Amino acid sequence: MMKRIKILDKEFELSLPAAKVQKRIREIAEEISNDLKDKDPLFIGILNGSFIFAADIFKKMSIDARITFLKLESYQGTESSGRVEQLIGLNVDIKGMNIVILEDIVDTGTTLQATINLLVGYEPASIRVVTLLFKPDSCKNDIHMDYIGFNIPDNFVVGYGLDYKGFGRGYEDIYSLVNEG
Repeated sequence: MMKRIKILDKEFELSLPAAKVQKRIREIAEEISNDLKDKDPLFIGILNGSFIFAADIFKKMSIDARITFLKLESYQGTESSGRVEQLIGLNVDIKGMNIVILEDIVDTGTTLQATINLLVGYEPASIRVVTLLFKPDSCKNDIHMDYIGFNIPDNFVVGYGLDYKGFGRGYEDIYSLVNEG
């Protein structure tokens, strides 16, 4: 475990060690398994950031379930652009299904709100939200989240699937941007 990393032109310091992240993921997977054991859920991972989180949650659950992915984009560098683009769409009929959205991070909530709005139009039976990281001080939308891994400060983070300009996703730990100046 490295205390500090450099990605391109930015410095980051350790924020959440991998062991703490994995412990929390096991707890969330257990909660989801208990809550949805008879619901035949369909998990929808939001790409690109959630792919590692989605895989780890999925491996640790004790229920049988299916998974698919949506690719949405709202970030440019370290800032949210405020608009969401759908790059890869839903390829499954979700009418009447119990949907579980898997997000790596909820920042402003713009991407998550757009995702919920999109999915509601397909008439699922229910929609639950799981996020590994939540920035309550940044969230501009009133969104109910059913499972939250960690509340974190309003700071840019990388690692464990999260990136800076496409780099840094492969770290097992999560790192926060070091304030410059």
